Amino acid sequence: MTIFVKLPQVMAQTGLSKSHLYALAQKGEFPKQVKLSARSSAWVESEVAEWIESRIASRDGGIMQ
Repeated sequence: MTIFVKLPQVMAQTGLSKSHLYALAQKGEFPKQVKLSARSSAWVESEVAEWIESRIASRDGGIMQ
């Protein structure tokens, strides 16, 4: 089951600002949001969780992407 999360929750989970999230997504370094309607978008919760886990793995492995 796919669960969508909105921007405030993504910001809370990652600790990143709105502008930084969008900049990372534009560079392909963060999952891109899914357009839900003309004025609404959200992220796939599992993709955000995977990104967070990859950051932890990078830290633990000593390799920064």
